[in-house]
Amino acid sequence: MERTEQYSLTLRLIHWLSALVVIGLFAAGWWMVDLTYYSTWYKTAPHWHKSVGICLAALTIFRLIWRTAKGTPNIEGNQFEKIAAHAAHNIIYVLLLVIFTSGYLISTSDGRPIEVFDWFSVPSFGELFPDQSDIAGNIHYYAAYGLIGLVILHAAAALKHHFIDKDNTLRKMIGGKSK
Repeated sequence: MERTEQYSLTLRLIHWLSALVVIGLFAAGWWMVDLTYYSTWYKTAPHWHKSVGICLAALTIFRLIWRTAKGTPNIEGNQFEKIAAHAAHNIIYVLLLVIFTSGYLISTSDGRPIEVFDWFSVPSFGELFPDQSDIAGNIHYYAAYGLIGLVILHAAAALKHHFIDKDNTLRKMIGGKSK
């Protein structure tokens, strides 16, 4: 992997789109758990949540391939910050994978495929283990909270680097000129 001065336009766009989608999906998921059967959103909200989640999974896979092929800039900061940043990024990707997988297992345990915006269907493998929906639901729930916690930490670290350290960390992701 080669090193660059800043993230490519493609990675910057994917980063910010992913951030908005992750926050939106978290908010939607948090809101959806209180929907009742008689709510007009009872079927629509989960359909959108699943569809957007599948699209985000595809975008995340593309993102990982792109960043591997095109490289990323060096992380700035002291040795502890560099190690923490690498760990946080890796954990974010692992949590995303866990959330995508558990969401799939929740949605397909009854044998039905996931309809993605009526564009295509993701086939179901059915129930692969007992209580699949409940177990995957708990994993999905805790992984989502873990992810949103890391997203907050990630944003706080970027702001700390920008306003306190006054380095190029945030500029690399917004496309600004380096100091």
